[in-house]
Formats: sequence, structure tokens, C-alpha cells
Amino acid sequence: MKSGQLARSIYIHIPFCSHKCHYCDFYSFVDTRDRQGVFAARLEQELEAISVAAGPIDTIFVGGGTPSLLEVPLWEGILSRLNDCLDLSPIRSDSGPDAGEFTVECNPESVTPELMATLRAGGVSRVSMGAQSFQNAHLKTLERLHDPERVPRAVEMAKAAGIDRVSLDLIFAIPGQTIEDLARDLDTALALPIEHVSCYELTYEPNTAMTKRLEMGQFERCPEELEIEMFELVGERTKAAGLDRYEVSNYAKPGAECRHNLAYWRQEQWLAAGPSASAHIAGHRYKNVPRLESYLMRSDGGFSEIVDHEGPDPIRLIQEKFMTGLRLREGVDGEGLLRELAAMDAEAASRLDHEAAMQTHLGRLVRGEDRWTLTEEGLLLADGIASSLMVAVIG
Repeated sequence: MKSGQLARSIYIHIPFCSHKCHYCDFYSFVDTRDRQGVFAARLEQELEAISVAAGPIDTIFVGGGTPSLLEVPLWEGILSRLNDCLDLSPIRSDSGPDAGEFTVECNPESVTPELMATLRAGGVSRVSMGAQSFQNAHLKTLERLHDPERVPRAVEMAKAAGIDRVSLDLIFAIPGQTIEDLARDLDTALALPIEHVSCYELTYEPNTAMTKRLEMGQFERCPEELEIEMFELVGERTKAAGLDRYEVSNYAKPGAECRHNLAYWRQEQWLAAGPSASAHIAGHRYKNVPRLESYLMRSDGGFSEIVDHEGPDPIRLIQEKFMTGLRLREGVDGEGLLRELAAMDAEAASRLDHEAAMQTHLGRLVRGEDRWTLTEEGLLLADGIASSLMVAVIG
């Protein structure tokens, strides 16, 4: 591949969980057949195979599932293979503006000093802890099984191992949650030695247990007025703690933004490994087969079977840049995208220009010469605004 088409980011998916949380729609399951060993061996084969499309790696993100559930000796093998077959020199550079980033998602219940030491020795520089809430009643609603008191201990173990970069995940608009409950969760989280918070509004994804329970009338969703109040509270409390919103649901100390997720939102290139992992490389989008059995059984020279492939499409890429880029505080190069679209389809560009003007008139969008950014009101409606612009592109 040409050097400009080589990916500098990799997403790795580990599907195992000790329990399936009711709100989760990622590919994950409780494995009763003890297949961690064969999975790890298969994953190592795939990592070596995809290395042909990789340049020096700036970011790695390991998600799931529960990656911290993987046994330590298996982690040692995976980390060794990563270091053997890929150029991780940017990640090994621990300081400076060009330092890379290697993140692993962790459940506080499965964090141990041995695991943290192993991850750090293998190059991991950042962990993302799934707290969701510090109140047992709300964790029970989410069917999230961990002891809230484990969260600060897990953060301490990561720090003790030399993993200085720690992020925490929280969820708001949980049925029955009050604004005071959320304030307590935020205060508890922000009192910890962390640099980043991801705070997401609870969404009811299709085919999840949470959505089925809602449809059965087991609870009522949070009122819209309270959701807005909670969203604003998150912004206020994180800002007071020195964390700036750089994406609709993500807050960080200056310089501590998640570089891997920025690669997604900026529509850069990344490779994928593990069942259901998605990639974006040389204009192609694809997803690894989302079934562990199929992933383990079929190996084409180490590569996974893929599904949902989409070839390069410059119109779609413009849409995607609006979809993800407008979520960022930095926004998107709207005028540049408008010019790109005009060169391909003048009518589509006219529709996009009209829709952007409408959103600007409504006070939701700021159209600067270099960037289009959302206002505070626009951030509340980010997905809807992006959707309107995307629809305008295709008519």
C-alpha cells in the first residue's frame, strides 16, 4: 500500500464479559466454553496479518466486552505480538506532543495489580474505567455488576503501575436518577486522580434488554427537561474541575483528549482486529464477522472474514465528516467540504449551503471561514443537526 494509505491507529475488540449489561449493544457475551486461549491465539494471527497495512502506530484502543477480564498470560502474548509485528515507537515515546496512546477498557472488578503491571510493561499508557454510576440503585437498574468502591481502588492500581492517564465512564438520565444523584456521581468521579471523563446520556438501543424492559413498562425514561438539565450540569461540573468539553460527551484536561477517538471523529484511518471490530482504511469501511465461532473457524492468511463492506465514496465521506466532526468542539472544515461537494454536485452543495444557513439562523451553528461549530444549544441537538446536513447532501 502507498504510505499515505497506511493506518496509524488500531482498534482491538475482546468480546468476553462476566455479565451482559442491559444497556449494552456492543458484541459481547458471557463465555461458558472457556475460549480465551484460542481467541488470543487467533487474535495474534490477525494482528500480524493486518500489520501489512499499518504505518508507525500512534494509537491503539482495546474495547469490548471487558478486556480486563482476559487472563494475564494471554495479555502478555498479545502485547508481545503487537510489539513484534508493529512499529509502536510513537506509543513508546512517553512524552512530548508526538507521544502515542495505548488505551485498554477496564471493569473495576477485574482490575488487579498484576494486570496493570502487565499492561504497562506492554506499552499501555491509558486505561478507561467503566464506572457508570457510584450508586448501587442505578447500577442495578443498568444491570451493571460492580462495587462502586472498587473504582477508586482500580484507579489507584493503575497509577501505582505507572499508567498515569486514566479516564472514567459515567452514564446519566438513568430511570429514577435525580439531578442530585448525578451531581454526587460527578463529584465522586472528579475527586479521583483522573484526566478525562466520558459522560453519556443513556440511550435505548434496539434489541437490548434495557429497551425491552422499557417497552414492557418496567420503568419510565428520564423526562426530556431533566435530560437537558443533566447535560448542562455535566458541562458545568467538569469545567469547574478543569476538564473542557472537546466532544459532545467527552471532557478532558488540556492535552488529555483521547487521541484514538479523535481519529474516529476526524474520519482518519484505522485498522481493526477481533470479532465485530470495524475499520476505515484507504476509503474502505468494513467490519469483522460479529460471531466468535466464525472468527475462530475461518482464517484467510490470518485475516478475518469481513461483513458490511463499503467501498470509497467521496459523497458519503463528506456526510460522515459532518456526522462525527460536528460533535467536536473544534467542528469541521465546513466551507472546504462545501467546495468539495460543489465540484461533484452543484445542486447538492446548494442544498447543504441552505441547510447550514438555516441552522445558523436558528442559533445552532456558527459558520466561520475555517470551521463550522455548534453553539451550546446546538450541542444539545448535535445528532439531529448533523442528520439534517447529511440529508441535504443527498437530497
